[in-house]
Amino acid sequence: MTSLGLHRFQFAFTITYHYLFPQLTMGVALVLVLLKALALYKRDPDYDVAARFWTKLLGIAFVMGVVTGIPMEFQFGTNWARFSRIAGGVIGQTLAMEGVFAFFLESSVLYLVLFQEKRLGPRGHFAATVALCAGTWLSGFFITCTNAFMQHPQGYVVDAQGVIHLTSFSQLLLNPWAWVQYAHTMVGATVTGSFAVAATGALYLLQGRDTRIAQKMLAVAVVLGAVAAVAAAFPTGDAQAKLVAKHQPEAFAAMEGHFHTESGAGLTLIGQPNVDELRVDNPIRIPRMLSFLTHQRWDTEIKGLSEFPRDRWPDNVALLYYAYHVMAGLGSMFIALMGLSCFLLYRRKLFAARGVLWLIMLSFPLPFVANTAGWMTAELGRQPWLIRDVLRTAEGSSENVHAGSTLFTLLGFMGLYALLSMLFFLLVGKQLERGLVPREGK
Repeated sequence: MTSLGLHRFQFAFTITYHYLFPQLTMGVALVLVLLKALALYKRDPDYDVAARFWTKLLGIAFVMGVVTGIPMEFQFGTNWARFSRIAGGVIGQTLAMEGVFAFFLESSVLYLVLFQEKRLGPRGHFAATVALCAGTWLSGFFITCTNAFMQHPQGYVVDAQGVIHLTSFSQLLLNPWAWVQYAHTMVGATVTGSFAVAATGALYLLQGRDTRIAQKMLAVAVVLGAVAAVAAAFPTGDAQAKLVAKHQPEAFAAMEGHFHTESGAGLTLIGQPNVDELRVDNPIRIPRMLSFLTHQRWDTEIKGLSEFPRDRWPDNVALLYYAYHVMAGLGSMFIALMGLSCFLLYRRKLFAARGVLWLIMLSFPLPFVANTAGWMTAELGRQPWLIRDVLRTAEGSSENVHAGSTLFTLLGFMGLYALLSMLFFLLVGKQLERGLVPREGK
């Protein structure tokens, strides 16, 4: 693998592993707000017990997110020095705001939520929980603004030395791509948090432990999960796809496995992309549906990938296609499972439906897979550009960090993250073993 390829793989590995934790904290933070609100509204201490349990798990995930996020900051200076020199004046602003405002708020308030519940009182602790949620979601906004500039840059100029300068701070923060991408990202995080809470509630019900609290926790999680799963498809996912179709048509065609221009284009549900022969093998399609979903007309023309120059194609069309379809396929499964769970909850049969409880419990890793596939879709679709139509990926990597050094540090990260994973599962396992209501000596 070339030095550039290793730079890309290392950053992809570290950021993929890192994002497992922020998506959990952002999603669980919203669940905590709902649990605390219900505790106040219903004057029911069971919701406080559930919130206290999940606050501890959120704290563990938060620490993991901090530890795994730090190396990525350094990679901008080591692996991507030219990118930092050229675009640092723009992306550095949102990254700095994330650290100064969002991370500071999040970390400060987390202490209050974890250790000052009695001193704050019910209403004060609820306010602190809301502030914690606001901090996590604000952090997501600034990071998304950074990525949105790379996907759809605006409000900038490039000087004679090729350095990018920001001309409009408001355009950076009000980038329409940022707001759509942010909504879709946060809905995805909410799906992750909801599924994690629902899976834990299902686990305790199947074990017959702390059933009263587990039932209430599960009920909150499946309702929120159902709303988030639908919102991930429409309106947020639909809006994101339309932006890609408008501003990144090559990526859109590759995502859909659409190789040839066609009026009334069909939507490919299943199939294997054959890039060499510009077709999808063994396809299952819904006729005309892609045209309708994209432009709300059955006969609209959709440009195929073959219409665009090869040097503008995404670097890995097949992987982009599969990542997108994994995300979309899992999203459909989430809607079905949470919809069924809500129906059974409404009929007062969910807590005794052991088959569905098993499905909920075993499905908890799938939102992590779906969110990872979603970000892979966004980043693979942007290639071969670091900043769309401004800076190519090959022009942004460090020239003095060679393949051997990158491979050595990559292996080091893999070993370190393997140890961190074992520590994380050990801590979470101990918390799950204690149960929702800790027993003596546990």
